[in-house]
Amino acid sequence: MHLAPRVLRRAVAGATVALLATAVGCAPQPEDKAAASPSGSSAGTCAKGELATETSGKLTIATDEPAYEPWFKDDKPANGKGFESAVAYAVAEQLGYDKSAVVWQSVPFNKAYAPGEKTFDFDINQVSISDERKKAVDFSSGYYDVRQAVIALKGTKAAEATSVADLKGLKLGAQVGTTSLDYIDDVVKPTRDAAVYAKNDQAKSALKNGQVDAIVTDLPTAFYITAAEITDAEIVGQFENQGGTPEQFGLVLDKGSALTSCVTGAVDALRGNGTLAKIEQQWLSDAVDAPVLK
Repeated sequence: MHLAPRVLRRAVAGATVALLATAVGCAPQPEDKAAASPSGSSAGTCAKGELATETSGKLTIATDEPAYEPWFKDDKPANGKGFESAVAYAVAEQLGYDKSAVVWQSVPFNKAYAPGEKTFDFDINQVSISDERKKAVDFSSGYYDVRQAVIALKGTKAAEATSVADLKGLKLGAQVGTTSLDYIDDVVKPTRDAAVYAKNDQAKSALKNGQVDAIVTDLPTAFYITAAEITDAEIVGQFENQGGTPEQFGLVLDKGSALTSCVTGAVDALRGNGTLAKIEQQWLSDAVDAPVLK
């Protein structure tokens, strides 16, 4: 519904994004640990089930493939299991769309926040909010506060690290375009270039095969990897948040989307009524304290 305003908005947004494309490109965007305030237009109506979505009466949600645990379960975003799948359906319900009205779409991590018109209503894929990324896309308010963690094989020199300084001489790896990679480059500042991988699966394989000394992921993923995937690995520690504002994951929307204020309102309502906390407790309860690397 409301197709005419959407078409007009896209025509204007398209021109803006075209100018941004040269400067921003499709390269990974640095994290500035920006405040989690929403971006985008507040225009349009938030009448339940009557939003100006990609497909009238449907809500199109995107995420990457494969969809990793504990964010999703069994690589099936549509099953409602896993933290982000559960959050996505809770947001959909808050917006007036039941499970049958949700359509899932596969979009690579980097493409979700790259400049250009989107084919989804919002993307949920552990994308951290930053001022740099806000130049190309809109974000909802944050739905999860996150820290980054270091994983190494047990009994190795990397596993003995107790500080950021202990990591500087190691070969570290992370997925491209992630805050994890930013922490390697901007916080650790290692003497050896970081190994960069298109997918977390590749980074995990590199760790198992001894091609890197350690890898960096978000903390919940680190707990899952060490508990279920690489059982001879351990969490070395977690990084402190940089700056006064915690790193947060936000839902990604088209730049200037009329849905941004509605989606933000839904996230805020779920945080306010305790739903996000309940979902976090159900799916991320293992993500407890880990040593802090200073």
